[in-house]
Amino acid sequence: MGKVTLRNLAAHKIRLVLTAVAVILGVAFVAGTLIFTDTMNKQFDDLFSRIGTNVAVDVRAKKVVEAGDDETAPAQPVPASVLKAVQGVDGVKDPVGNVSGFAAVVGTNGKLVGGGNGPPQLGTNWNASGSFDLKSGRAPQGPREVLVDAETAAKARLAVGGTARVVTSGKPQPMTVVGLIDAGDLMGATVTAFDTPTAQRLMLKPGYFSDIEMGSSGPSETELRDRVSKVLPGGVEAITGTELREETKSDVAAFLNFFRVFLLVFALISIFVGAFIIFNTFSMLVAQRTRELALLRAIGAARPQVTRAVIGEAVAVGFVGSTLGLAMGAGLAALLKTAANMDGGLTFTASPVIWSYVVGIVVTVVSAYFPARRAAKIPPVAAMRDDVALPQRSLRIRVALGSLLTLIGAGLIGVGLGGGGGKPVIAVGSGAFAVFIGVAMLAPVISVPVVRVLGAPFARLMGTPGRLAQQNALRNPRRTAATAAALMIGLALITVVNVMGSSMRASVDAQIDQQFGADYLVQPSGGSGIDEGTVQRIKATPGVVAASATYPGNVKIDGDKTSYMAGDVAAIAKAARLSMVSGNTDLGPAGMLVSEKNADDHGWKVGSSVPVQFTDGQVQRLRVAGIFTKSDLIGGTVISVEAYRAHTARPSADAIVVDTARADAATKAALETTLKDYPNLEVSDQAALKASAHSEVDTFVTFLSVLLAMSVIIAAVGVINTLALSVIERTREIGLLRAIGISRRQLRRMIRLESIVIAVFGALLGMGIGVSFGAALQNALKDKGLGELSIPVGTLVLYLVVAAVIGVFAALWPAWRAGRMDVLKAISTE
Repeated sequence: MGKVTLRNLAAHKIRLVLTAVAVILGVAFVAGTLIFTDTMNKQFDDLFSRIGTNVAVDVRAKKVVEAGDDETAPAQPVPASVLKAVQGVDGVKDPVGNVSGFAAVVGTNGKLVGGGNGPPQLGTNWNASGSFDLKSGRAPQGPREVLVDAETAAKARLAVGGTARVVTSGKPQPMTVVGLIDAGDLMGATVTAFDTPTAQRLMLKPGYFSDIEMGSSGPSETELRDRVSKVLPGGVEAITGTELREETKSDVAAFLNFFRVFLLVFALISIFVGAFIIFNTFSMLVAQRTRELALLRAIGAARPQVTRAVIGEAVAVGFVGSTLGLAMGAGLAALLKTAANMDGGLTFTASPVIWSYVVGIVVTVVSAYFPARRAAKIPPVAAMRDDVALPQRSLRIRVALGSLLTLIGAGLIGVGLGGGGGKPVIAVGSGAFAVFIGVAMLAPVISVPVVRVLGAPFARLMGTPGRLAQQNALRNPRRTAATAAALMIGLALITVVNVMGSSMRASVDAQIDQQFGADYLVQPSGGSGIDEGTVQRIKATPGVVAASATYPGNVKIDGDKTSYMAGDVAAIAKAARLSMVSGNTDLGPAGMLVSEKNADDHGWKVGSSVPVQFTDGQVQRLRVAGIFTKSDLIGGTVISVEAYRAHTARPSADAIVVDTARADAATKAALETTLKDYPNLEVSDQAALKASAHSEVDTFVTFLSVLLAMSVIIAAVGVINTLALSVIERTREIGLLRAIGISRRQLRRMIRLESIVIAVFGALLGMGIGVSFGAALQNALKDKGLGELSIPVGTLVLYLVVAAVIGVFAALWPAWRAGRMDVLKAISTE
């Protein structure tokens, strides 16, 4: 039986290669993801190995406003007096204060190097014993000197002695580059360093540090930490250097794990689609070899031997596909590394190799198992029949089970989207999986009426080839459904993404139209803020009636983190078109506005006194001055600017609301002229805000669609595979058609039309599921700001056309092969 397996592999090379393509593409996605994330891990490990290597103890403000296990609000700075206090602790060696914040370099094109919204743009004070090395030049001294990392200097065409324009929160400042930093591979991030007083002035507050680190002259880390803790004031804590490094690594590890899981989800989708193709291919191979397998049974082969023979072919396909997929995955990882601007080579570990073979072989074997079982059940007597065929079971059980799975899946999705079950992501994922399986099981029944409708125009317009194409698609509903199911899954998920994207755009447009009442909004890019001087310059712009800064922050109320907005409350209320339910916008120095939902959840009324804990650890009671209806633009809480300033070391606005005498092109041009020297600030009106939001949504939708495109490519391979095997199966029939007068052109047209019908059926099924899923998601997120359901009809019509084009291209090779058949040999084929 081993020899038989090898001979079958050799005899069906083309068929099995097409099957292996599905394995190759799916495994490539898995391997590429694992290799790329392993490479990123190695890059970050190398980067972190340079950070805090000599730190025994780190002193910082306690983080009191937390949002969860891995997300915390920025801590308050540490007074310089703490540095003096720890200097007298026995065992402390070389204590230094660190300052960190946002600082970016303006490039030769007038824009920030790094783009502002990409990788971090880090500003810090220069310490000779710090994490970075000085590559050339000297340390900065005075308010007009700066160090720049070598990579950023190259991008901005800077050299030692040159002048760099550096942005923190105000107008860019010209500074002399006195040295270049060797920061290693920062993966697109930028680093600038100043002397300590300058760094404090630009990014923090004079007389304060972000944290204080120190080495040890003898005591262990824990012992030194305990000694240091005794001299610290309230609100400040000491941690060991090991804890500091582990925290830093764990934050990055959490991101990398999320990124890995995110990509692997799409890889598993591709493999799931590939499983349909493998199952379909082996089912057709078994059906075509029924007589051959029956002969094996007749000459003594036992059922387990026949099963093992088919499984052996699956193992071989899985092994070859996994090997080639692993190689392709390495290439994919290299492309991702280049796109991520990472230096160095790829990191190879055992994990991608092991998982590539496990996934490729296991999925192939599992997909081929049921066809293998069917092969073993062929009775030996079937070898004596000329018209031998595998028996077809009734569809009743299939319909019942498919309906049950679909209903269960829909129920799980409903539970997950409703926030029930504790783990909604698992519920939604499991429900979607069950729905896809259920619909795939129901597809043979659904396909009959749909294919009749889809094929009717071809039958009427294309004559005999059109009628034959329709009949061929109807002849084996199971095969048609299995082929279309692969395309269904990919297009269903792409449709969900597009429905969500279209709904996001419509929701943002509605929010801006209904809730944005200002003429213009000035916003910074990246992590930069806006200083008070910029607000005053905007106020002085001709045509500007009022300009008010808004300030963001986080507080803890009743143990839960809540984000808020502070500023000129009257201006905020006007800009956001707030509708007051009760009370007014006169907050005074210790007042707050809350949304109607927040008030109902906490039982607040106008006049209620609410204890609010700020990021500095202090608790202040704020009075509820007013309650407003829901606002997606400002959230659920507005506090007085006096309360914000009292608990913030360095106030920094995140936007400026601008009202003008006349919102026209001249006024906007005047604002842009005022801010021409501020490359990190952008002036937006309603149309620009909408366009910016649309651009972000479109980028996200495109990114997800590209990832899902792999599953569509695999599905297209499945259509090719099915048609190619179908042509082989119908060799005699094709010969007879040619003998009675059908031309090669008509034959090729018949196969192309059949392919189009199958592809369009899969697309319609997928888009129907996708629209349903998208509408359910939008409804579940209605209270989260996704208030408008929008179906992108034009995009879906385009996808339907693309599906038809896929059908045409998928049929090219099978149709060409059918047209080249020798008529006499085809007729004589058994």
